[in-house]
Amino acid sequence: MATNTNTNMQKVALLSDLADNGMKRVEVNGTPILLIRRGDAVNAYSADCPHAGAPLDQGALCNGRLICPWHKGTFDIETGALVEPPALLPLTRYPVRVEHDDVLVDSTPEPSKPPTSTAADRRTFAIVGAGAAGAAACAALREAGFAGSIALIDREPRTPYDRTSLSKFVPSGEMSPDDIPPLLPDDYFSAHAIDVIQAEVTTLDANARRIDIGSAPSLHYDAALVATGGIPKRVSLQGSDAAGVKSRICLLRNRDDARHLVETAEQGQHALVLGASFIGLEVASALRERKLRVTVVSPGNVPFEKQFGPELGRLFMRLHEAHGVRIRMGHHARSVSPGNADEAADGALRVTLDNGETVACDFIVAGIGVTPATDFIEGVKRNDDKSINVDASMRVTDGLYAAGDIARFELPQHGGERVRIEHWRVAQQHARIAAHAMLGMPPKEPYVPYFWTYHFGKTFEYLGHAKHWDQIKFTGTPDTFEFIALLGEKGKLVAAVGCNREKQTGMLVESMRDSLSLADAMKIAESA
Repeated sequence: MATNTNTNMQKVALLSDLADNGMKRVEVNGTPILLIRRGDAVNAYSADCPHAGAPLDQGALCNGRLICPWHKGTFDIETGALVEPPALLPLTRYPVRVEHDDVLVDSTPEPSKPPTSTAADRRTFAIVGAGAAGAAACAALREAGFAGSIALIDREPRTPYDRTSLSKFVPSGEMSPDDIPPLLPDDYFSAHAIDVIQAEVTTLDANARRIDIGSAPSLHYDAALVATGGIPKRVSLQGSDAAGVKSRICLLRNRDDARHLVETAEQGQHALVLGASFIGLEVASALRERKLRVTVVSPGNVPFEKQFGPELGRLFMRLHEAHGVRIRMGHHARSVSPGNADEAADGALRVTLDNGETVACDFIVAGIGVTPATDFIEGVKRNDDKSINVDASMRVTDGLYAAGDIARFELPQHGGERVRIEHWRVAQQHARIAAHAMLGMPPKEPYVPYFWTYHFGKTFEYLGHAKHWDQIKFTGTPDTFEFIALLGEKGKLVAAVGCNREKQTGMLVESMRDSLSLADAMKIAESA
């Protein structure tokens, strides 16, 4: 009979009350802990996701993995190790023991095991861009045991941080630009000997493996990852550079952009959003939370028709219109002016559309896409859209890798066809693959693109990537925003869109690593 030699161990559950391959959230000395049973064994981990604090007991267990309900961060059940971002750190483990039918847990975490490293490693790895991908690469390199020098270079201070909040929570006033959470703990970079350099990279010479940083000495690298993301496209409106106009056209890429948008919104009553993109409509939703009037002008028939199809596009449009957003699809803005002399007192801008209609607004938000930020790279071929081709390991050329918005890559689910996906989590997936490749480690397994978008308190999840499909199957009730839509081609699942079905989408995104039939996908989507 086992004896309890650890006096800090507390009985928290009965093994017989835990379902096999099931979870239970408990509290020990004020610490929330998640129990996961597998056969007669129980593992105990931190109960909330290290990314954004989601309750992991509401997530899914699939293929020996725990999938976070909110953003699909994925962890190994046996070890707590990170499998997929946006979490960048593993789960904290707690001592656990089963005595007869009693499950006992100690609230003091188990010490983390340092990765195997080579102390004499003299290589220098450079990461250009301290966004989602840059942070993921730093964490993955140290997690994998790289003990050489890492330089993280970005022009913006206080990086990396969660840029998804810029369009979702900052414009509404729910979060200040200065309160956007960091992607890694504040002391992570100093604790892991990562040199964070705030500077503008003027040139990266891929042939010489050299990075020029303004007037500072050049940095020579053994391997580099470029993860600079995209530059928001500026509007091409006649009159947009005029006095009294330019300062009232807002882009949204960083904290300063968000701060300018908030300050402008605080002084206005009516916003005109150009582009029914994810960023554009998220900002529209957020500005309505401020009780501002919002008009959206965009080409096309319905929002997101290219990504989701017309039926789902109309669902998004109805949601926005039900909350007071005026949507003008099928139109372009042609010109803008500060109004004529008789109208100057109201301070409004006058935006003229391609049909001659004029929209009066206080400021403009441009959400019309981004251009890959690659102009500083020398010695590599760029595509017409300024993106860069990469192979399965995210390699551009010897010693150089690329991740995120700038990378055009082959997606196995599309038969090797190259795509470019501007998804935050995809950038992190790319970065982890690149980091492992820099260390000579091959990609572990296929990954599934994942994206979430937030409108009027509702989170929509997009799994996979569909360029074309021949059928859509629904489960749930789209009109009440509790559904999963399965996009299929030739009987196979290529993508899925879900709302308020977090556990099922977690199981789907893990199952989609392999080819999944629509019939099997429907069984998962309809599971309790």
